[in-house]
Amino acid sequence: MTYNIHHGAGLDGKIDFQRIADLIKREQADIVALQEVDRGVQRTARRDCPAELAALTGMTCVFSNNFHFQGGEYGNAVLTRFPVKRWTNRHYRMLRPDEQRGLLQLALDLGGRELVFLNTHIDFRGDDAERLSNVAEMLEVTKAWRGRPIILCGDFNDTPGSRVHQKLARAFTDTWLAAGLGDGFTIPAQKPNKRIDFIWLSRGSALEPVRAWVPESQASDHLPVVTEFRWR
Repeated sequence: MTYNIHHGAGLDGKIDFQRIADLIKREQADIVALQEVDRGVQRTARRDCPAELAALTGMTCVFSNNFHFQGGEYGNAVLTRFPVKRWTNRHYRMLRPDEQRGLLQLALDLGGRELVFLNTHIDFRGDDAERLSNVAEMLEVTKAWRGRPIILCGDFNDTPGSRVHQKLARAFTDTWLAAGLGDGFTIPAQKPNKRIDFIWLSRGSALEPVRAWVPESQASDHLPVVTEFRWR
């Protein structure tokens, strides 16, 4: 699953991590990429959101700060049922001043097989220069993980057919196009009309997407995307 949780604020404006956890459990997600995650931030009452979601789901949580905000940390997180062998976070090179963003990277042990799971949230501005620069760094990073299946998740703030999508598609398969039905729109959650949240799979991988879907939810301003995989 990939899910931009909007720091836990739902369509009703309430911070509610229980309904996010309930959604994750209902969809039986084994690995979850979360974006817009707070830890110790004023707007979420200084709560440790990654720790709360880990407790509510019974999963391991890896969080990495990208941006110091309102006295706390703001970044991406991954919830997983699988053992974490190692992890790291890379801050992207910034072309112009704005929010620092990053690429969270985990190596997971799936019953003796190593899976690389990447989570990101990139620039939102109309000009795609920053996003294209970020994608170039993603592709550079994946060279270090060559030979292993790689799942890349996140909010890419760009749509199918864009230059960002085309550049990623050279090395990755858009799992919605491979296994989803319908438009796959994820934003705005109340009446979605765009697909900017993606689950990508490295080409030539030992995994293959079986099906993909977008669950209904009011827990964020985005909808989540879920893809089920199997080993070839």
